[in-house]
Amino acid sequence: MLTATTVYQSLAVHAATLAAQHLGELMMDADRASQLVLEFDDLTVDMSRQKLTGETVSLLLQLAEERGLASSISALFAGERINLSEDRSVVHMAQRAAPRVEGAEYQSLAEFADSMRDGAVDDVINIGIGGSDLGPAMVSAALAHHADGPRVHYVSNVDPSHLHDVLLSCDPARTLVIVTSKTFTTAETMRNAALARSWLARHLPDGSGIMAAVTAAPDEARRWGIADDRIFDFDQGVGGRYSLWSAVGLPVMIGIGADGFADLLAGAAAMDDHFRDAPLADNIPVLLGLLRVWNRNLMGLPTHGIMPYDQRLSLVPAWAQQLEMESNGKSVAATGDQLGYDTTPVIWGAAGTGCQHSFFQALHQGTQIVPLDILVPLQASGLHLEGDWHASHSVLVANALAQAEALAMGSPNEDEPHRHFAGDRPSTLITWDETTPFAVGRLLALYEHVTVVSGFLWGVNSFDQWGVELGKVMAKQVEAVLDGREEPSGLSPTAAALLARLRQSD
Repeated sequence: MLTATTVYQSLAVHAATLAAQHLGELMMDADRASQLVLEFDDLTVDMSRQKLTGETVSLLLQLAEERGLASSISALFAGERINLSEDRSVVHMAQRAAPRVEGAEYQSLAEFADSMRDGAVDDVINIGIGGSDLGPAMVSAALAHHADGPRVHYVSNVDPSHLHDVLLSCDPARTLVIVTSKTFTTAETMRNAALARSWLARHLPDGSGIMAAVTAAPDEARRWGIADDRIFDFDQGVGGRYSLWSAVGLPVMIGIGADGFADLLAGAAAMDDHFRDAPLADNIPVLLGLLRVWNRNLMGLPTHGIMPYDQRLSLVPAWAQQLEMESNGKSVAATGDQLGYDTTPVIWGAAGTGCQHSFFQALHQGTQIVPLDILVPLQASGLHLEGDWHASHSVLVANALAQAEALAMGSPNEDEPHRHFAGDRPSTLITWDETTPFAVGRLLALYEHVTVVSGFLWGVNSFDQWGVELGKVMAKQVEAVLDGREEPSGLSPTAAALLARLRQSD
């Protein structure tokens, strides 16, 4: 267990000592710029505004050694069956490796994407949920300035208004509907898929509507009625929240083209190589994963904010929320033993600068300290209209840096308490040159590996998600009661009363 290691006790003593030091004082040490600023090509990760020192990093690396982190990383890349509860290897990294991009499966996917980009359709609707929606939707938004194909829409919510309002803007004769579901049985997805199929059939009674499937269960897709040449499968070992690199990324590929998607994969693969090969002391995902554990367990900080200063990256916090909290939101170890310490922080965030005018008040002066990742590209991209757009981007970058500095340094004003800013609030500033497909792939793979590293350190299985199943099971029970097929046995009295009211209103 994490807290049973010898070095953890040393870290706890060290953390108590650091807690008494103000971050603004620590930042005056010029050596922090070399010790705590990491670089990988144009990607820079500046941890100098985190409540740690060179000694902290040294102790954390000892913790990694005691927890066998290097062996766990090797096992991950070797394809060992580290997903113990499902007895599977973890293979999402293979989806962005060169052999896959050069292989027949990828070429088939690219050919279909090209056929949908040649003018055959105006709109693509991806119907999925969770990892079958959040990842590709986030990337499509992030790379909107690279999109030159059909309009791509994402529908996830079983709330009928979600699909209904998308369909209103689409011509059924010129719309591709992609049903993305690993099992092809996900209740919300299949209900929306049935509605979309009926919409196509109602307007195109000759059966000319275009539907495709992305799934790890191709036989289910065939039984549902999808033609063989429009079924694109992926490996069962690809977890949903890690799946956008696989055929799940088809709508992204249709939007930005196969070459752009290959660049996205190449960026992720470059981070994979760094994660696998770099020594732990120079390994960016490893050090950020150790920082995640440091802030959560040693500094006692229960949440973590991700603030992209790039409007096109506004969905990154939601994607990272699923990635981290579904992966590491566990109270038992991978072995099944109960844990006696906290695991994942609550991940949340929004795009800057808008968030500065909402919850940043609490970040600067509230009682809870929230460590942040502040993400910002140094150069603007995809701005083609006339006007002084690049000057506005400079203002954006200035705001990102200013917030990081202000949170750390503060501004004491004991005479006017309401204007007093204590500072001492940590953040990591992550920058890169320009938001290209390669840069996005690299950034997302970085976050994936940070999640995996912290999961290894906590001892949890970051690749299963049994916690999402109970609600699904109970939803089916409630649906059966609503349909009159079952009695509300086992439900609370208040739930039974609400269902009775619903049945009476029908």
